[in-house]
Amino acid sequence: MAEAKKSMEKKAMDMMAKLKGWIGGITELGLAIIALGVVLQIIFGTGVIFMPIDILGNVIGFVKVLGAEGLVGLVALWILWGIYSKK
Repeated sequence: MAEAKKSMEKKAMDMMAKLKGWIGGITELGLAIIALGVVLQIIFGTGVIFMPIDILGNVIGFVKVLGAEGLVGLVALWILWGIYSKK
């Protein structure tokens, strides 16, 4: 009975580790796409064919919102950085 419980716990932990890996991979992919979009919009402007949204404008707007919030914006940025850098 105890062996079966330990086996189920190990399977659950393995599944959680796989899920964490998938989420980390998707996050890295998203950040790479954002970085690519920023670079392409700097080089070619907002007329990049396969990126119909204004990534650079969204990033600038996000930074402006955080800057307008003062200390709360800095704390939010600190929390986001802590979440991202915690690998």
